[in-house]
Parts: sequence; structure tokens; C-alpha cells
Amino acid sequence: MSTFFEIVKEYEKKCETVDVPTETVMAFLVELSQKERYNLYLHYEEEMPKELENAFREGMERILNQEPMAHVLGYSWFYGYKMKVSNQVLIPREETEELCAKILSRIDYIFPKEEKLLGVDVGSGSGAIAITLVKEEARLQMVATDISSEALKVVKENAKENEASITFIEGDMLKPLIKENYQLDILVCNPPYIPEEEVMEKSVVDYEPHVALFGGEDGLKFYRSVFEDCKKVLKEKSFMAFEMGWNQKEALSNLVEEYLPEATYEVVKDMNGKDRMLFVYFNCSYK
Repeated sequence: MSTFFEIVKEYEKKCETVDVPTETVMAFLVELSQKERYNLYLHYEEEMPKELENAFREGMERILNQEPMAHVLGYSWFYGYKMKVSNQVLIPREETEELCAKILSRIDYIFPKEEKLLGVDVGSGSGAIAITLVKEEARLQMVATDISSEALKVVKENAKENEASITFIEGDMLKPLIKENYQLDILVCNPPYIPEEEVMEKSVVDYEPHVALFGGEDGLKFYRSVFEDCKKVLKEKSFMAFEMGWNQKEALSNLVEEYLPEATYEVVKDMNGKDRMLFVYFNCSYK
């Protein structure tokens, strides 16, 4: 039998040999310990219970083989909410948490007096954005769309788990919203934006849905789609928010100016100083 400490050190050394961050070991053990309602920090120098050790070793071997920890656990944490994930949806990223925070600040600034607001999360995936926004902003009603029926099943489960009231629509980009004549205050989209030829990490390519990753030859296919149709579903005063690739500022700025010359826009940096968010405003502005 080995102690918690010994097993952690064993797997930290293994992580170093396969380019997996060593902090993954403790992060995974903390999650497993919580599931077993076992107080890890009180017993760190003691022997690890056999059942917990078996689950830990089995899961870590999958992680060492580049399988995402969220898939091994079956869930991920996002903005404090527990989100079920599978190979049908993209695992929510920290950058997207920043996007949600900045959307919420813009809602407060642009719509200070409106009693009800209607928004959409286009290509919702796990539903992390839609669920976070509707939980954090009481005035907001959210629609979640996705072309994948399997992804929408995950959204529905996450919405139920987090007690979030959301409308679900299956369809391609804005087409179902146009068909139903939606008129929106806020349009959010975290589209696939990776160029098709870009080399990706094994953990991403092998385990996450390609339809949620790759955005055509130049990575901008889905932005074009939204820019082309957005005025059909947006109110006169409204804004759009997108996640974007760190190196797409110039290309996306050109697209906004081409498709939406009457709009104002800004590219916002993330906490690492990279250009990662695009906001487009119609008859409104932010500070």
C-alpha cells in the first residue's frame, strides 16, 4: 500500500515524461476525493484507500495517454458551475469564462433599465455560455442552438443539473432563428475558429469534436455566416460577442468592416494580453 503523497509523486514524474502538466495529478486526485467524500488534505501522509487508488491509477493512465481530464471525470467546472462533457461537445475553456464576464459587464452598461432581455448562444456545445449568462443575469432569457442533436442533449442535461431555464433549438447557425423570426438583444457565438491545416495537440484532435474546432480553410467560415445574417435576428439596439483566435484580429476587423459597416466594434484582450474576444455593437457602445 502507498500513501497519497507517494502516489502523487509517482504520477508527477510520469507526467514529466509525456508532457502532461504535473499539476494535473493533484487536480484529478482532488476531484476524485470529492466524489468519494474523502478529505484528501487531512490524510495526505496516510495510505490511499484501495478503491480510490484503483480509480486514480486507472484515470491517470488515460490522462497520460493524452485523454482530457474532463472526459475521464465526465464533467468540467465553468464559472463555478458543473458542466457535463463528452466527445460530442468542446470542453469549456478558461478563456470562455472571461468572455462571459465581459458579456455580463456589457449587459449592465448597455441595458441598465430593460426589465427583460433575449439572447442566444449560437453553437452552444456543452451549454456553458448560455447557462452561465442566464444564471448570472436574472433579466436574461437565453436560447441555445446547435447543429448537433447529440450536443443539445448535453446542453439539456447541464441546464437541468444547474436549474437553468433555456430554450433549445437544433439547426445550423442563425437559420433556425431566422425561421422563427427571433429578435435578439444579445448574440453570443464561440464558433470553431481553427484553420483546417493548423497542427493541434493530440488531446484535442483525438478526443474533441472536429466540427467544434475547425472553421474552414482560414478559420473564419462561421464568423462570415453570422455577419451575413445577424441583422435578420438582432434588434436595432443590440450587441454580439465572439471568442476568436489570438492572431485573427486583423482578419476579423476587416470582415466586420466589410459585412457590417454601420456597426462599431472592439477586440478585447484576455488576462494573458492576447486578442481573444470580439464585440460588435449596433446603436450602442461600451464606455
